[in-house]
Amino acid sequence: MIITHYREKLINAIIYFAKNTRYCGKTKLLKLLFFLDFRHFKQTGKSVTGLEYFVWEMGPVPKDLFEEFNSMKPDLNEAIKIISHEGGFQEIKPKKPFDDEYYSEKEKRLLEEISFMFRDAKADDMVEATHLSNEPWHRTLKEKGAFGKIDYILAIDNMKDSLPYDEAKERMEEISEMHRIFGTK
Repeated sequence: MIITHYREKLINAIIYFAKNTRYCGKTKLLKLLFFLDFRHFKQTGKSVTGLEYFVWEMGPVPKDLFEEFNSMKPDLNEAIKIISHEGGFQEIKPKKPFDDEYYSEKEKRLLEEISFMFRDAKADDMVEATHLSNEPWHRTLKEKGAFGKIDYILAIDNMKDSLPYDEAKERMEEISEMHRIFGTK
């Protein structure tokens, strides 16, 4: 059986972002995870967390994680706490230290870069970055409408840090086939 460690990476990405950025509430966290997954996909043809993102009004949202915040599974509940503040802001605080055991060097570097870039940003400040024209959220909104699933392949572009489209598509298909054959996620 193949073990992907998506869940461990997800939980530790949440811990990392909560520890290394200010104003880390649910909305900001979801945007940080989107940047992590889509930038990594752009460079390697695979996501870090395995999350599926959807077009919501305020940006890309991994619906399953968003819903889990209402009733956290034990592993996430052991890793973070959500503190409610006046005005509705729900701050995410780590309960345990970040564990980089399952991360590649590239993944760790991306965590660091994204945290640095958005360290002092509030969620509202990040909306524009996720809504840019021709970026995955915007393209999906135009093509599929609100609540459409955002395809990772939309992260591919002609920038020098991007995989060629055909190579990314091939990697996606290989990963999908592996999950189908071995029943993994």
